[in-house]
Amino acid sequence: MQELFVEGGNRLNGELTIQGSKNGVLPVLAATIVCAGECRIENCPHLRDVEASVAILRHLGCCTRWDGNALLVDTTHMDKNEVPDALMREMRSSVIFLGAILARQREAVLSYPGGCELGPRPIDMHLAALRSLGAGITDLGGKLRCSAGALTASEIVLPTPSVGATENAILAACGADGTSVIYNAAREPEISELQEFLNAMGAEVRGAGGSIVTVRGGRTLHGGSHRVISDRIAAATYLCAAAACGGEVRLSGVDCAALSTVTAALYEAGCKVESGERDVVIKSSAALRAISPVKTAPYPGFPTDAQPALMAALLKSSGSTVFVENIFENRYRHARELARMGADVCVAGRVAVVRGVDSLHGADVACTDLRGGAALVLAALQAEGTTRISRLEHIDRGYESMEKELALLGARIERREEEAWQKRDETEDAEGEGIPSS
Repeated sequence: MQELFVEGGNRLNGELTIQGSKNGVLPVLAATIVCAGECRIENCPHLRDVEASVAILRHLGCCTRWDGNALLVDTTHMDKNEVPDALMREMRSSVIFLGAILARQREAVLSYPGGCELGPRPIDMHLAALRSLGAGITDLGGKLRCSAGALTASEIVLPTPSVGATENAILAACGADGTSVIYNAAREPEISELQEFLNAMGAEVRGAGGSIVTVRGGRTLHGGSHRVISDRIAAATYLCAAAACGGEVRLSGVDCAALSTVTAALYEAGCKVESGERDVVIKSSAALRAISPVKTAPYPGFPTDAQPALMAALLKSSGSTVFVENIFENRYRHARELARMGADVCVAGRVAVVRGVDSLHGADVACTDLRGGAALVLAALQAEGTTRISRLEHIDRGYESMEKELALLGARIERREEEAWQKRDETEDAEGEGIPSS
């Protein structure tokens, strides 16, 4: 088991190029199986969730290989339509394979997906969308069997703009005869990315980025190439880190428009933020102030995935900030771990109040989920003394070598095996030495 060892107090300065998007690449990888050919996915991040998707692709009979930061996927000889329970449990996004397999094979067998425990996230909307296209779905005691002799285009109305349900509907509709229309579609940039990739393979998808998406199905698709967009949540995380620690950081290769709600919040907190065409610069004194209530909402509202990072950035701010979580009911599980470091966060249902404290102190903490884990890292960067962070498998699901990126900016942070930490602790006790400066 690996752990992070962080000594807080350093300002952050420098430049980072933001990794490829986790939320963007996962539906793209699922989409590769809608065609029978070879696809090249550029700027593909090396993440645990990507590894999980690759494992699913290989199980289905596809071939994959890495070429630097590009992932090549050959789906020509895909010969299975069932994803085993062990692979489905690896991540929530595994459910996106449902629509893609159905479009390709006309039958799909999957168990319910796993992922971070952020509260009930039923896939009813996914299944309703597939039923609208003519799929028959049977629940076999935790395993779903979806079949359709022929998928037929239809109008699909989503009760809420679910990202996953929108992606599943688009993928399945590619295999349906006729033109399908998806109403109340999610508007996230990752939906536009999926549209771009599918169209590069010969599909005809229009309207992504808006609330109505049309898909002309039944077309013969071929392999294609695609470059994954930058990860807006990773960018938001590093912006919040710089805001909390102070300093000047430039992020390159980012879509600044997709970060506007986050940069606006940091500006209100006292940071100077300058956005260019493909980069953003943040300057912070680390003396932040409380801001108006932060309410998460579907895009283009404030992203739920960025909420924990912003919360961590405001732990030492002057005043109190209210957070209202409208997407996931258990998004505040990391608050208990932040309290170990001296943070003052009061949680009541979907509302959390952060009362700024004068200082934080190092502690032993454990990641509760992906974004909550990132929040612990940001808190540790501000804390006095040493913080040890465990359960890094959560962070590795969505951040590519987070500790290396932060070290490039001047953070004092290392990743070590647990046994190595224990030996290091014994040496430090004997010699009185800490972690070497980056």
